[in-house]
Amino acid sequence: MDFRATLLEETRALGDVIGNADPETPVPTCPGWNMNQLLKHVGRGHRWSAQIIAERRHEPLDPREVRDGKPPEDVDGALEWLNQGAQLVIDAVDRVGPEIRVWTFTGPRPAGWWIRRRVHEATVHRGDAVLALGGDFVLPAELAADGVSEWIELATVGANLRHPPLARGQTLHLHASDAGLGPTGEWTITHDEDGLQWSHDHAKGEAAVRGRAVDLLLALTRRRTAAEADVEVLGDATVWDTWLSGTPF
Repeated sequence: MDFRATLLEETRALGDVIGNADPETPVPTCPGWNMNQLLKHVGRGHRWSAQIIAERRHEPLDPREVRDGKPPEDVDGALEWLNQGAQLVIDAVDRVGPEIRVWTFTGPRPAGWWIRRRVHEATVHRGDAVLALGGDFVLPAELAADGVSEWIELATVGANLRHPPLARGQTLHLHASDAGLGPTGEWTITHDEDGLQWSHDHAKGEAAVRGRAVDLLLALTRRRTAAEADVEVLGDATVWDTWLSGTPF
């Protein structure tokens, strides 16, 4: 997958949705936010990431110190600012090199890590904007499945081991119903003596969750309940519920 092109495309698509809406429209899946705040969040986040990369930082950057961190007041200017932010991330990676390690909230990572992270940040927030307007969130299955993988990666790396989202000895399995995904459309999460692990293996667990990749993504990120997303939960539903309650970001 070309994450660079996808970052630009998804950011533009988010801007198209926001630009055609009343900026004061509430975004229910981001409580307390409206469309204007959603745009600011993603646009500033792009610039925040780009500055971390460009400065080869090994410590977090205060969001208040992001250069050009506020969009222009006019809609066209704000959308241009949003799209420029996505390009800044790519440009920063190109300047320092994709393998140069920089700060991330999961520990030091190659700078190129940020491109994929910002892709899925823009994608999920485009979902927020579409859902706020009562629309149907459409996403290619391959991109949605990678979003599921990335979310599980973040959840397992950042899990609170004192209150893990999966009890010791339990397994949670997710299966995308989209045709053509192959192994990338399955995820098995286990909690064993080594902690939380995940793979694309097919395995039985205490709970299994099945649906389209885009619907799994919406359910995992708590944008939709399983019922709202038309996702089927088989087995012990409390395992799924505990996973959701233990993986907030």
